[in-house]
Amino acid sequence: MGRLLLIDAVGAVVLVGLWYFCLATYNHRRGTKALRWVEAACSHRGQVIQARWVGASRLQARLRFATRWFENARVTIRLTPRPLPVQWLLSVWNKQRETLTFEADLDCAPGVRLEVLRHRWLTHSDNKLIRKSRNWTVVRPGPVVLTTCTQWKQELPPVINTLMTSRGHNLLSVRFGPESPHLAATIDLEALSDERAAAGFLGVLRDLAAGASTPRH
Repeated sequence: MGRLLLIDAVGAVVLVGLWYFCLATYNHRRGTKALRWVEAACSHRGQVIQARWVGASRLQARLRFATRWFENARVTIRLTPRPLPVQWLLSVWNKQRETLTFEADLDCAPGVRLEVLRHRWLTHSDNKLIRKSRNWTVVRPGPVVLTTCTQWKQELPPVINTLMTSRGHNLLSVRFGPESPHLAATIDLEALSDERAAAGFLGVLRDLAAGASTPRH
C-alpha cells in the first residue's frame, strides 16, 4: 500500500510538473510574440532594450525610442496564469482578460488628471422577447460618455475624440497625469493579433500623447 501511494505521489508530481512546463512555455511564446509585434510596429524608431519575466504569466519590458515620442517607456503583458491550475481556474471564473499595458512619460507633462475606463454591456438573452413585443423600440446609440469633470479643459477634447474613433475603441483604460508615468493605456491582448494591429495601437498612443501633452508657460 505504501509503495502504491508513493507511486501515485510521484505520478502526481510529474503530471503537475509537465502541466507547468508546457503551459509556461505556451505563455512565454505568446508574450514574446506580442512584444515582438510591438517592437516591429515601432518602424525602427524604437526598440526593446530590456525584457524580463515576473513569474510565468507576466512579461515586463523597457522600450527606447529614437524620436521624442515617449520617454521611459515600458510595457507589461499580463497573461492568464495557465501554469498554476488553481489560479487558472480562478482567472477563468472571474473572466480575467489578457492585457498589454503601455506606460511612458511625455515630452510635456499633461496639465490635467484624466482616467478613462471603458465598459460595454451586451445582452442577447431578451432578443426573442424584444422581437415579439410591439411595445419595444430598439435604438442603437453611439458612444456614451459619463464623466465627473465639471469643466472641460483644452487638453480633453482631442483625447476624448481619439478614444471615440474606431482606432481607439479597443483600449480598455487610459490614464493621464502630471506624475510619472504621464500616460498609461491598457488594451486587450486579443486585439493585438498581428504587427498591423500593434502599429494601430501605437498610432492611437501617439495621438493621445499629442492631445494630452501641452507646453508649460
